[in-house]
Amino acid sequence: MFNLGLKQLIENCKINDTKAQSELYKLFSSKLFAICLKYSRNYAEAEDNLQDAFLTIFKKIEQYKNKGSFEGWLKRIAINTALQRYRNEKVFEIINENTIENVELEVDEDTISIDYLLKIIQELPDRYRMVFNLYVLDGYSHREIAKMLDINEGTSKSNLARARYILKQTIENYKTNEHSQSL
Repeated sequence: MFNLGLKQLIENCKINDTKAQSELYKLFSSKLFAICLKYSRNYAEAEDNLQDAFLTIFKKIEQYKNKGSFEGWLKRIAINTALQRYRNEKVFEIINENTIENVELEVDEDTISIDYLLKIIQELPDRYRMVFNLYVLDGYSHREIAKMLDINEGTSKSNLARARYILKQTIENYKTNEHSQSL
């Protein structure tokens, strides 16, 4: 294993140096896998998305001009790779649903574990999970989400509200079941 500065590592990847590519993969694969997992239906799909993201990274690395965060550039590629899978599957087609008002979602960290919260987010229908993750966990605006997913802003807002509603119901059911079991 060799240890180069990140800038040199990137330059070596630009000339298809396989050792540099391997090193870059080792440096960033766990962080990018966590991102892929957020935007995937399951572990195996996240692994596929990670591999596809790295193929894109190595193919497009010459486009990175050492301006801005390299990790941010990698993150955008990983997110877009996962989202492209859903765009291709037409996950975001508009479905006529009753509009749900903006739901506030409060999580009591003493009652709900982070593992359980991540599990129920993972179980959301694709279109809701994508918007929820992009808006709540990654801080994108509805305008940015609409552009990324090729939907309108209203659909983004509606999907977020629906995701929050489902999560709130799931958490309330969990709390009710936990409370009744402790009696």
